[in-house]
Amino acid sequence: MKSILIDAGPLIALFDKSDQYHERAIDFIKGFKGFLLTTWPVITEVTHMLDFNIKAQIGFLEWVRRGGLQLVDLDLMDLERIIAFCQKFSDVPMDFADASLMVVAEEKNLKEIASIDSDFYIYRDKRNRYLKNIF
Repeated sequence: MKSILIDAGPLIALFDKSDQYHERAIDFIKGFKGFLLTTWPVITEVTHMLDFNIKAQIGFLEWVRRGGLQLVDLDLMDLERIIAFCQKFSDVPMDFADASLMVVAEEKNLKEIASIDSDFYIYRDKRNRYLKNIF
């Protein structure tokens, strides 16, 4: 089964009915067949952005707990690549969550992401490849 990365934007939209991408996020999740991979920094970003409603935060975390996402662990060695990404793309700028996704893409040789950000067309991995945004 296919695995792709997912960034915070579609996840926030999925649990925020007022988000302009809410319906698109619902349609995407319903239609996607495969595994959605993300990192703890992305989870943190989503819960922070959903801080307007504790029920939305809990709903999101329950969805994750039930298997809505697969979490990829980062270790201390990954910080070297995260720092390198943040330095390389400091003019964009690249944040911690985005850098963590790029590290996972490199480690797992993933080529696709679901994101509302256009920055993933700018970011390049160590093979000089960008992630194809399928959202």
